[in-house]
Amino acid sequence: MSLDTVVEEIRDDARARAEEIRERAEAEAEDIVAEAESDADEIIEEAEQEAEREIEQLREQRLSSAKLEAKHERMRARRDALDDVRSQVEDQIASLDGDERRELTEALLDAALAEFDEGEQLAVHYAPQDAELVADLVEEYSSAEPAGEFDCLGGVVVESETSRVRVKNTFDSVLEAVWDDDLKDISDTLFEDQ
Repeated sequence: MSLDTVVEEIRDDARARAEEIRERAEAEAEDIVAEAESDADEIIEEAEQEAEREIEQLREQRLSSAKLEAKHERMRARRDALDDVRSQVEDQIASLDGDERRELTEALLDAALAEFDEGEQLAVHYAPQDAELVADLVEEYSSAEPAGEFDCLGGVVVESETSRVRVKNTFDSVLEAVWDDDLKDISDTLFEDQ
């Protein structure tokens, strides 16, 4: 065998091995690329799912926040409406006059005086506009005297000079008691369609 033949055989063998190595490398590269693409697809899918979860969570948070804000706004509007109603009622009470005011004031005075022992000296305070009315009403009671103005819509505040007892029977206190007792009914009536 000649040297050229041996060299040619070695070259052919080297080429064949190089081709085999190249094919194996290409196959491995294709496997690596396929696996990387598969991994990338999984990563993309997981990222999309995570993004969807985060979007849904954010949407739920915003919806919950909006519902809470709407509830606060409704409550604020109801509170404002109730305040307006109360203010209107107070205005109507303050504007009572004539026989109606006299009858109510007399009933409140009688109820307040009934809380004290007979014979106690009593001071009767009244709304600024009721000085004459209260002076006329207390004439019937020997133990009661008008004692000056009290900041209220009407009615009386009676104090004992000896026992330090005070009975507040004002239009304001009656309104407060009725308002507190019936607030739910008032609110239900005002907002029954909501």
